[in-house]
Amino acid sequence: MAIMAVLFGLSSCNTRDQLITFAQLPAAGQQLVQANFDVANIAYVKQDREWFDKEYEVRFNDGSELDMEGDGSFKHVDCKFQAVPDALVPEIVRQQVAAQFPQAFIVEWGKDDWGWKAELNNKLDLKFNSSFEFIGIDD
Repeated sequence: MAIMAVLFGLSSCNTRDQLITFAQLPAAGQQLVQANFDVANIAYVKQDREWFDKEYEVRFNDGSELDMEGDGSFKHVDCKFQAVPDALVPEIVRQQVAAQFPQAFIVEWGKDDWGWKAELNNKLDLKFNSSFEFIGIDD
């Protein structure tokens, strides 16, 4: 029981999520948001800290979410029912999606364990390798 209490205490001490202001984001993160979204529509900005890593989440009033690495670089975006801003998706991926699924658009885009993943508005999940080449449909 004592070991379990110590382990639980250590894990909770090393995980800290806190709301921060937009100005507290790294400069790269601020630029990413300003270039692709309306800053006035930010609902909140959250810093996630676990052990030695930091990540950031920006949530918008329409429900869209933008996740960034500790340095403010892009990690993942979920625009729910709207198209992901073109600048966040590599041109080669946009071309492949348009060619293979002309009636669909990307609503979610981000890093995956082995590359990149896109969700289309028709709920189809597409997988891409680290070079942004289409490798298949995720089940």
